[in-house]
Amino acid sequence: MSEGRSGTGSTSAPTVLRMILGRRLQERRLEAGASLADAARALRVKPLTIRRLEKAEVALKPLYVEKLLETYGAGRQEIEEFVALAERANQPGWWHTYRDVLPGWFSAYVSLENGARTLRTYEPQYVTGLLQTPRYARAVLRGGFPHDGEEGLLRRVDLRLRRQSLLERPGGPTLWVVLEEAVLHRAVGGPEVMREQLERLLEVSELAHVSVDVLPSAVGAHTRACAPFTYFRFEERELPDVVYSEFLSGGVYLDQRSDVAAHLEAHNRMSLLTSDADSRALLERMRKHYS
Repeated sequence: MSEGRSGTGSTSAPTVLRMILGRRLQERRLEAGASLADAARALRVKPLTIRRLEKAEVALKPLYVEKLLETYGAGRQEIEEFVALAERANQPGWWHTYRDVLPGWFSAYVSLENGARTLRTYEPQYVTGLLQTPRYARAVLRGGFPHDGEEGLLRRVDLRLRRQSLLERPGGPTLWVVLEEAVLHRAVGGPEVMREQLERLLEVSELAHVSVDVLPSAVGAHTRACAPFTYFRFEERELPDVVYSEFLSGGVYLDQRSDVAAHLEAHNRMSLLTSDADSRALLERMRKHYS
């Protein structure tokens, strides 16, 4: 990901594997002492093309990968293994089948979410998508896309629910959610839907790999009382931590250390404003409120 990269278009998002291989290509080039211009001459392309390959902004063409690695002095076995991985990396993720309802700028988010080891989110308005019940998700998406027909709405709900499967897979990521109390007072879909959603939050908060913190309104102003964001951390050494923040018509991806550190610190500070016991008590109280 490029620093501060935002998007509103419909370009295809890279898979996490493609991002890893892009980083490895860059490392291999630097180890060989080759500049972007050197690599570009080997392929007879512009240096910008090499940079885009390394940033995973374009597909890794096997012929390009092979020629670059030969230029960097790689052996035949390494080249063949790398090319095989590049072919895998170019295959679209499962979310590609939802491209009719998935904006290009958000498909990158789904790719990062699918490959992350740790997810931390802050949500001031709604329950985070990974923990939404089907009826809550439908109500949120209906409000967000009022011009969608029934088929489009069902597709969006199905995509959101399918994303949730990553929490059930073996070795899935840890998820740490911080919600504002205002989220619980926003009666999305009506009392019955809200009661069901609160029961879901109480249920998942007991899982070892999921934490749900609710910031009581009484804490007043705090360090990150503004836009929602998600922090991603990966097992692979090649991938930096990434933060995603969303606005009305797009999103921005940050991987500059200072930006990531600021969001991580904010999430840590917010989590200290409540406790597991207090959060569960607040969830229980609101569940009874909607009964």
